Amino acid sequence: MGYSGSTMEKQTSSPGPMLPASSPLPSRRQSRARRFIFGGFALIAASYLAASHFDAFPDTTPLWQPDHQERFKAGCVQPDPIFPSKDEELDKLQDFIATEAFRNASIARLSGAVQVKSESFDDLGAIGEDPRWDVFYDFQSYLKTAFPLIHEKLLVETVNSHGLLYTWKGTDESLKPSLLMAHQDTVPVPPETISAWTYPPCGAYDGRYIWGRGASDCKNLLIAELEAIELLLEANFQPKRTVLLSFGFDEECSGKQGAQQLSTFIHQRYGDDGLAVIVDEGSGYQEAWGSRFFLPGTAEKGYTDIFITVRMPGGHSSVPPPHTSIGVLSELITTIEANQGYPTRLDDENPYYSQLQCGAAYSPDFPKKLKKLLAHRKSSSSAHKCKAKPDHLALEAAKQNPYTRYLMQTSQAVDVITGGIKINALPERVTVTVNHRINIGETTQVVRDRLTGLAGKIAHKYNLTLHAFDGKEEASSIILTETNDVLETAPVTPTDASVDGPYKVFAGTTRAVYSKDVIVSPGIMTGNTDTRYYWALTKHIFRFDPGYDPEDPSDGFENGIHTVNERVSVAGHINAVKWLTTWVRNMDEAKF
Repeated sequence: MGYSGSTMEKQTSSPGPMLPASSPLPSRRQSRARRFIFGGFALIAASYLAASHFDAFPDTTPLWQPDHQERFKAGCVQPDPIFPSKDEELDKLQDFIATEAFRNASIARLSGAVQVKSESFDDLGAIGEDPRWDVFYDFQSYLKTAFPLIHEKLLVETVNSHGLLYTWKGTDESLKPSLLMAHQDTVPVPPETISAWTYPPCGAYDGRYIWGRGASDCKNLLIAELEAIELLLEANFQPKRTVLLSFGFDEECSGKQGAQQLSTFIHQRYGDDGLAVIVDEGSGYQEAWGSRFFLPGTAEKGYTDIFITVRMPGGHSSVPPPHTSIGVLSELITTIEANQGYPTRLDDENPYYSQLQCGAAYSPDFPKKLKKLLAHRKSSSSAHKCKAKPDHLALEAAKQNPYTRYLMQTSQAVDVITGGIKINALPERVTVTVNHRINIGETTQVVRDRLTGLAGKIAHKYNLTLHAFDGKEEASSIILTETNDVLETAPVTPTDASVDGPYKVFAGTTRAVYSKDVIVSPGIMTGNTDTRYYWALTKHIFRFDPGYDPEDPSDGFENGIHTVNERVSVAGHINAVKWLTTWVRNMDEAKF
């Protein structure tokens, strides 16, 4: 971004500096020389100021040099497609996935899974006491019927009643296991919204899509993973590397009963860094800059909810004070939203930085200005020691669409407000919840510090005491507290495809299934998955939706995740099964 504007001051004439009486007048040649020297200094100064202002041009290297393009490619290596070794019976499996018979069977299995309600709620009671948990017994029974070979050949264990862990034992114990994840639960369907659905939200099939709650979040992934394993069992595949499948049951309400308990169970068995790789739900395909990208989530933003409570004296509403507690809290909310506060910054560790390099290296429509800023980018550690200094690369990238900015900025959302119980009684206590997703390179402390400062100004204005995260509370005060589910940003998965490792296998598998013309790039999740509990088990976590339908490249949000008309393309689902069988076989041949 350039300067927003400047004011031209009116120039006034000046006689200039007076020469001493004894000084001779400068010759014309001397005047030209001085003008040249002063002009050179001015040009150097202007160049320095421009470089300082843009924070992007640390040297005078010409923009379009071959080394820039090579540097972009070095930051986004695209490995050759990786195909499993030839095996007649297993190769027939791949052919079978493309048949009408498998398609019909897969439609039936996924539709049946969606028809089994497995909703989770924020106010669930204890397992074994709250009957709403019992739906997961029904879902488990359905899986046992739909996948008989898996339940015959694999070790199936339940954790905390409803968590499911499948173990397919490999023949080589020196190879770390790979893990496939998904969750059994879905968000509820509000009864008042059912009439707004194009098809009933219970597994309807219209010839192209399966409709219903959980169809794309994420029973499609769960069923695809089981279908891939069932097919490999039918083809008499015997893995060298142990394959695990872990299915939580309360991902939509924090995962504490499901994924957290499962991860503890798995950790006790395999220990720190005991797994080779994890694949869980996440991002998938994206069209950008004239190219097709597949973007596994290799990092997640952090998370915290802040509760702001205003306590003020009650009384009869016929004699109100100038500002009630609701009014004071409303002013604080307005102040919070009017001062976004969190800068748009792109840390070197942020996977979106890698995606920009991929775009600059391979995409024909990559914006020229963005490429220029990227070419002269300093490292975030050196370029942004002064936090007040704008990150022009990030700011320019954020212009692309409303969502991109939140890949590079801590977000805030005022989501829930409560207060007041009677129309003629002044509210004595009102509370608002503000949700935050923390940018890569920042911590949750940034949020606490900022809200403490803003709340302090309002508290001072209305003569209230401020209790900011100190655990105290009193009348006539503003109280800041934090959720127990504070989550710092996730460790970033290594993504150098030039070296042998899980990411190279991931990228090579994706290019084998979907064409060598696609670009595989690291991506970032703005939300959190069940993998938040699995960080100690491996450094290699891919949050990825492998299903892609070239005739409908919509992502999950466009296909109704958490809202009406949730659906999944059957063609995309079939491709997910194809990707998963290829992935399991490729990982089985990897030596790390």
